[in-house]
Amino acid sequence: MFKAGGNGKTGPERQMRKSQPVDAERFKRQIEFILEADKLKKVARRTTLLDVSRHENSAEHSWHIALLVLILAEYAKNLDLDFLQVIKLLLIHDLVEIDAGDTYCYDEVGGQDQRKREMKAAERIFNILPADQALALRALWDEYEAKHTPESKFANALDRVQPFLHNYFTRGYTWQKHGIVKSQVIRRMKPVYDGSPVLWEYVAGLIDDAVKQGFLAK
Repeated sequence: MFKAGGNGKTGPERQMRKSQPVDAERFKRQIEFILEADKLKKVARRTTLLDVSRHENSAEHSWHIALLVLILAEYAKNLDLDFLQVIKLLLIHDLVEIDAGDTYCYDEVGGQDQRKREMKAAERIFNILPADQALALRALWDEYEAKHTPESKFANALDRVQPFLHNYFTRGYTWQKHGIVKSQVIRRMKPVYDGSPVLWEYVAGLIDDAVKQGFLAK
């Protein structure tokens, strides 16, 4: 599914890359972006860890859903996807939360200006990079947000599945805390079908089971 880079040689067989001139300003901006991205670790989400010891942060969330691509790729609706592209989309999609914060998916009030806040954040954060990389990463973010490509549909499906699993396997901890009901969860999870009918069927079954067990209100 994924191709390894390089020429396949390892150790002594692999030639060391010779020193080459470095564009100091370009390198400075790349390092600055890397340091800026560290701030995503401080953005708290409403979703908790599975042991409910604390809330996860957006960097942890991004890593976790990128891992989901490796594990669940075989359940994508379209198996001809560029799965590396899906991973890129997921690693980039929440960087705007450094400025915009995490908007709870069931927060209707916060959702009203979410797009405006995130667009402003994207403009600042991606433009820390050199122009070519800024355009490339912004294109990834725009693709994820548009949900038009098969890759972005699968990425969005996994972005919904991960926190859903955390809710289900903590017996609805966040759902109950915020008074979330079945119809809201179904509405939130329906786009999963566009990326993976198999995952949607699994999620739908867990929603019904959560109601049956009493930790998701009807």
